Amino acid sequence: MINIEKELFELQDKKYRDFQIKLIPNIDIDKVIGVRTPELRALAKRVVKERDYSNFLNELPHKYFEENQLHAFILSNFNNYDECIIHINDFLPYVDNWATCDQMSPKVFKKNHNELIEQIKNWISSKNTYTIRFGIGMLMQHYLDEDFKKDYLEIVANIKSNEYYVNMMRAWYFATSLAKQYESTIIYLENKKLDVWTHNKTIQKAIESYRISIDKKDYLKSLKMK
Repeated sequence: MINIEKELFELQDKKYRDFQIKLIPNIDIDKVIGVRTPELRALAKRVVKERDYSNFLNELPHKYFEENQLHAFILSNFNNYDECIIHINDFLPYVDNWATCDQMSPKVFKKNHNELIEQIKNWISSKNTYTIRFGIGMLMQHYLDEDFKKDYLEIVANIKSNEYYVNMMRAWYFATSLAKQYESTIIYLENKKLDVWTHNKTIQKAIESYRISIDKKDYLKSLKMK
């Protein structure tokens, strides 16, 4: 049986920890070990390959940031959709930072879009900041290409939140949608359907994107709200 905590501390890089804590300011420094992401991903793959994860996944809440990261990476490697969803829903209430939220991306979701969309709607309707953020992120990742529907834009537009990490993800979603589904998305900015902060942040992120033409960027600049 793999001793997760022991393995994590053997991978500790204190200089990296000092850098990392600046990126996740809401996490207590005593809860950050300092393990680089590639090493966490490699450990997650080994844990999944050996199917030595049941006890660890059920030990919630975890003490360390890296345990949460490892948890997210383990779930990202699951091949069984139903099992993955059960564990995702158990874990989401304990996700307490943007990094763990955004780096949790189960590969099994790609083949289960019909079922996944209902889960996404449930996550977005949550009152938990990072559950909502995760739902928006999954909608952005999986439903802006061939499975895109205009109704999905409305779901994100209708989210009402004062949470920075929710609205930043909303802006990221709309900026990505401008790059992939411009005609359907630009209406939300032209008609001022978003709150001022998310509206302007969407434009900022879209202007920074290499996937949007200069002409469109110039037009987007003209739509900024005061």
